[in-house]
Order: sequence, then C-alpha cells, then structure tokens
Amino acid sequence: MLSDVLGLTPEEADAYRTLVSVASATPTGLAELVGCDARQVVRVLSRLEGRGLVGRSLGDATRFVASPPAAALRALLIQRQNELNLAELELDSLDETYRAANRGRGAAEVVDVVHGDEAVRERVGRVQLGARKEIMNLVKAPFFSSGNMTDDAIIERGVRYRVVLERGMLDGGVPSFDEIIQARTAGEEVRIADTVPLKLFIVDRELAIVPLLGSANAAKAGALLVHESSLLDALIALFEAEWAKATQFVTTAGALRSAPAIDDLSAQILSLLLTGLTDQAIATQLRASLRTVQRRIRHLMDTANVQNRMQLGFHTARLGWLQDERDAQPPEPGEPAQGGVPAVG
Repeated sequence: MLSDVLGLTPEEADAYRTLVSVASATPTGLAELVGCDARQVVRVLSRLEGRGLVGRSLGDATRFVASPPAAALRALLIQRQNELNLAELELDSLDETYRAANRGRGAAEVVDVVHGDEAVRERVGRVQLGARKEIMNLVKAPFFSSGNMTDDAIIERGVRYRVVLERGMLDGGVPSFDEIIQARTAGEEVRIADTVPLKLFIVDRELAIVPLLGSANAAKAGALLVHESSLLDALIALFEAEWAKATQFVTTAGALRSAPAIDDLSAQILSLLLTGLTDQAIATQLRASLRTVQRRIRHLMDTANVQNRMQLGFHTARLGWLQDERDAQPPEPGEPAQGGVPAVG
C-alpha cells in the first residue's frame, strides 16, 4: 500500500514499516530485520532520510528512527493528492479536446483497425479500465480473452456490466459456471441467448470494439474500433435487441422475484433449464448427479403446479420469477431502459 499510494519503492516501504515497529536501529540491525544486504539498507535509509521519513537518533548518530507516520506520511499523501488532482484536470482537458476532434471525424475515420491478437487484448483492457458508466458485451466462442470475466474494481466504481452469453459456451464450459457465479456476485448482469450474431464490446456508448477473428487464428486476428457515429448507434441498438430477447440468468434464489421458497441449487437448475440446456449438461455444469437434477426439476413443476417443462417455462415467465431485481431499476435520466458484462468473448 505504501509503495502503491505514496510512491515508495517496495524496499523503502519495508524498511520504513519495520523501523516504525522498533525504537531505533542501525543499518546492520535493520538489514537483519528486513532480510536485506546491509549496503542496500544504507542506500534505502539515505533515500528515506532525504524524504523526511527517517532521522538520526539524538543519542547515537549511527542509529535511525522513524519519523511519526501521521505527520510524515500525511505530507506525502497530500502531495500525491495534489498531483492526482492536477492529472485529473489535465485528463478532463484532453478528453474535451478528443471529443471535439472526434465530432469532426469524416466517414473514413469513424472506424479504426487494430491488428493482432495481443494488440486487441491490450486495447480492450485499456478501454475497460477507463469505463465510467457501462460496459455491454456480446460473447460467443471461441473465448477471445482469458482471465476473470470482469474486473471487480471497475464494478465497485459504479460501472454497470451487461453481458449476453451464447448458450453453446455453457456446453463448452468456458466460462465455467463458477466464473459466472463470481461475476454475478460482483454485480455483473448475465443473460443467455441461443446464438449471438457477433462478438461486441461497447464502453459508455462511446466506443465499440468488434473482434474480427478469435485467437484460433491469432496471426490474422484484429478488431474494428467504432467511434461515435450512426454505425455505433446501430451496434448499441443491436446489443439492446439481443439483451431484450435473451434469457435472464440467476445464480441464487435470493435474486429471484416473486418466486416460491426454493434454494440456490433449484434456482440455478431452473435458470439453466430455461436457457435450453439438457438435463445432463445442467448436471455437468453444476457438478450434480443427473438424478438430482431431474428430481429438482420435478419438484419445481410440482411447486408451480404444472404438468410439463414447457408449462414450467411459461409459468416462470408469466410470474416473473427470473426477473432480477437489478433489471427493475429505472434508467438514468435521458438514457433508454437497460439492464449491464465480461471481457470480450
């Protein structure tokens, strides 16, 4: 934390933190405590002394003492905050300049091309980190990027994620059901579609990334970057249409609305059943036995007082069991109704 926030090196942070915990120490004694070479500790102490974080003992100039953290570190923190405030002002100015230039783009400049699989991954990661309001994602196999479906820190900033997964990806186990549960827990909204027409990643309704090929053909992989234009409006409309017709997906009973008293496993089975997965595929996804899945489905039909699975699906839709509470949130003023994503599929 000290190294990340206040600009100290890891060695400086370790030395200062250790020195705070003792009354005083010589460079040799501090080196033993932190497990470093004494000559390296001498250089670290010199830098810390220059920054006002350590000083010499009055009784013995060969011993070093830590400056009070509340005073010494607060000064560094204020300095960093001032630097961040200046950087934010510069960012706002650059963003306004970019938007002004973007409004003047000609038809040939609306779409940029990014070549190479790694270059596309890097661009996706960068625009995802810069998202302010919402990320919308259509995902189909092969999975374009590895790692977690979402960045929890981005969601914690208030960015809304909406993702439509192609059902065939569940059969392939990428992403796994555990990854979907983690994404849902983090705040991502997930729906399942029989198919999606293309891979699509939209950030803040200002930029869309359309991967052209998956990593199976990395040598020719690339993506289109679509800036604000009628083409971007069309891609946003495409996502909204796919989102509206996709099956809502929940992973906990607590996420259901107006549903009877069922547990998380039954809620997951119901959600996967309505996406069109077979009983065996559901059992595989949930790591349950086929018999358990079939018994749970029978119980759900009894609970809904229906005779077959088609009636169960109709009953579920009519009563809104799978309508997630987040889907009921009103849209922001001036924005269309919407529901939220992973990294590009």
